[in-house]
Amino acid sequence: MPPHSSFANSSASTAAALVCICRCGGSHSGIAVLPRSPHGFGWLRPAIGVIELSQNIVQAVPLSARKAGGGNSEGIAPFLQLPHFTEATVKKIARKKIRAFQELCDMSVEDRAALLTQVAGLSEEEARDVELVLEMIPSIEVDIKCETEGEEGIQEGDVVTMYAWVSLQRRNGLTAALPHSPFFPFHKEENFWLLLADAASNDVWLSQKVSFMDEATAITAASKAIQETQEALGASAKEIGIAVREAVDKVKKGSRLVMGKFQAPGEGSHNLTSFCLCDAWIGCDTKTSFKLKVLKRSRAGTRGHVPEEGPAAEDGIEEEEEEEEEEYDDYESEYSDDEEEDKNKGKGKVANGAAHQGANSDIDSGSDD
Repeated sequence: MPPHSSFANSSASTAAALVCICRCGGSHSGIAVLPRSPHGFGWLRPAIGVIELSQNIVQAVPLSARKAGGGNSEGIAPFLQLPHFTEATVKKIARKKIRAFQELCDMSVEDRAALLTQVAGLSEEEARDVELVLEMIPSIEVDIKCETEGEEGIQEGDVVTMYAWVSLQRRNGLTAALPHSPFFPFHKEENFWLLLADAASNDVWLSQKVSFMDEATAITAASKAIQETQEALGASAKEIGIAVREAVDKVKKGSRLVMGKFQAPGEGSHNLTSFCLCDAWIGCDTKTSFKLKVLKRSRAGTRGHVPEEGPAAEDGIEEEEEEEEEEYDDYESEYSDDEEEDKNKGKGKVANGAAHQGANSDIDSGSDD
């Protein structure tokens, strides 16, 4: 079937609409992450599965290509979004021990050009096409801080505020860009989704959409949020001004502020994972795991108010001193038949109520059945 036939266009339009409904649910929340009883959490694995499906539709890559193998948790799917790449091309470069997509990205421009032309059999022009797309693929980092405003620790029943700075970088220096998607017949912007979840119980505590397309709107939103927060904490006009200027500078450098509130759960350490997922590119998703420490209630009342649609966030996060093998550490795609685990990827360290999620962490999402 020709990729741009009327039937193909109609099919892509219908598929994209269905994915949007599943992911967005007609609003910012997603059907998969809509609050449900008894605790008002959404489902993690379906949420990740829907975003992965969106990636494959936009990039015209079959879901079967996500089958993990050869030490690569996402299979050959990330390679197939590159121009002129086929399964045969992937097999050729694998002979030179380039089996993971990140290994290709980490090569120098010269070495990669030699690999593509001398080993993969691409022409110099085709190799340049590949290089241009690699320069467009985003690299994401997430820094998260969670706290009970006005208090030093987080206690059960507190309203916790999450502040997450999501930072994007590309090798071509751009922040806002449209994805390379030659077989997707409609205008498509990049969207990112920040999920805060208890992966072991399949619960999504927080789901927020993040866009890098409109810098002016992002500056306004970040400035207002930081100003209101500082005023609530009783900061001076000078302190507020400094905080706002720092926020504006971060936005101009390619970061976006994501905030959310949730009510702290019961006393104890809660294992959480932060996911940042792109709906247009395969292989640029990131994640980090951390422990959320909640203390026994010793203060009167409940501080703050959780809005009805307010997402859930992390609490005062305790440093993870050991790399424990926990069942939620890595997920494989819902569409993968391979259940081997890659325990050390995407894990971040947490200290003093802040989590840092590094760029280019692989994320193996889906079911751990």
